[in-house]
Amino acid sequence: MSYSNQIAEKLNELLQKNYDAEKGYKLAAEKVKNERLKSFFSERASERYDFGHELKSEIRNFGENPEKGTSLAGDAHRSWMNLKASLSNDKDEAVLEEAVRGEKSAVEEYENILKESELPASTGNILLKQKNAIIASLNEVKALENQA
Repeated sequence: MSYSNQIAEKLNELLQKNYDAEKGYKLAAEKVKNERLKSFFSERASERYDFGHELKSEIRNFGENPEKGTSLAGDAHRSWMNLKASLSNDKDEAVLEEAVRGEKSAVEEYENILKESELPASTGNILLKQKNAIIASLNEVKALENQA
């Protein structure tokens, strides 16, 4: 497997995770009652949509094809989030807990790819920018969770 193919494969994994996060945030916006949270989750869904387009472009720069659709793990996570929210008395808090868990996982995934020593500068810059945005989102979710 060529190096560009290997990088594209890792970027495709991140792309799927961003599809998952986008769908998860859309679901979260539907589940919460608080308008501030609805707005926050809608903004995150839009942000992840944008991340996906950046990753697709980078994958194409490697001469590879971007993946389409979400992952089975993401589908399962959304099902769990649905179940947990429906059983919880405080749906907003349950959804926030899942958002924190998802963002922590996303940061780890970005960090693992950023550790690649031969990662092209353009790819590294995109991933670092996205990771920093996810960290900012994580901090905001934690603050919202503390307020809930």
